[in-house]
Amino acid sequence: MSIRPALPLLCSLLGLSLAACQSSNPYTNESAPIPPAPPIERIQSPTYPAAPQDFSSYQNWSWRNPPAGTASLGTEELQEMISGALDQRGLRPAPTGAKGDVQISASAQMETRVRQVYDDYGPRVGVGAGRYGGYGPGYNTGYGIGGSTPVVRNYEEEVMTVRIEMIDSASGQTVWSNRAEARSGGDQAERKDAARAAVNRALADYPPR
Repeated sequence: MSIRPALPLLCSLLGLSLAACQSSNPYTNESAPIPPAPPIERIQSPTYPAAPQDFSSYQNWSWRNPPAGTASLGTEELQEMISGALDQRGLRPAPTGAKGDVQISASAQMETRVRQVYDDYGPRVGVGAGRYGGYGPGYNTGYGIGGSTPVVRNYEEEVMTVRIEMIDSASGQTVWSNRAEARSGGDQAERKDAARAAVNRALADYPPR
């Protein structure tokens, strides 16, 4: 059987198929240009870390809230203590009626603290011997080791607490604050000494370094 007559027919069919495919192809090699990217919005971020506070610009001060005294400490005495401690740190009172570079707000009060004391003497070691404290027949030698349990004792004490705050007069923002306390006795003189010690402790780290 010969297949030669069928070859021309097969080639004709393939040619017609290729022509049909080319004529019905919906795709073209043309495309729209890519639009340009939108501009980048630049965001200005704040400087980090923030610039340190320049405390050297503060030369004088005035009261924002004058502190009131306590039952055993007069108002004028407390204000004089704070004024004197500020003066030692280079801050002078502003002229009467004028607002200082910083405004001072302060308070003082007596508070009670509960303290705990632990008594612990550690282990105890005991060594004992016989009747004459020697060795040999008839003598008994003994050793003993004992322990002790810590004893916790609570007691109360009074302290004078002082809090001082500095507010920038231009911005109205608090630029520095601190709180300190000192143990106080029962009489008026001891409480006065405790108030002075608490004021000095509160201002001990001013200006910050």
